Amino acid sequence: MHWLDVAEIAEALIDAHPDFDPAGVSFPKLKALVSALPGFAEKVGHPCNERILEAIQQAWIDERE
Repeated sequence: MHWLDVAEIAEALIDAHPDFDPAGVSFPKLKALVSALPGFAEKVGHPCNERILEAIQQAWIDERE
């Protein structure tokens, strides 16, 4: 799993943090939460940026609803 696996990351965040409100998480905190997920590894050529973090946050919000 790496930064472009947005849906998989959102599902893993729900499993790892079921009581966490994704709407209120800052991007630095979100980046740390994702980086700490089991099976997550950054891939060369796919760095994290604000756009990716926004997509992950929105997918996390959508999955919770």
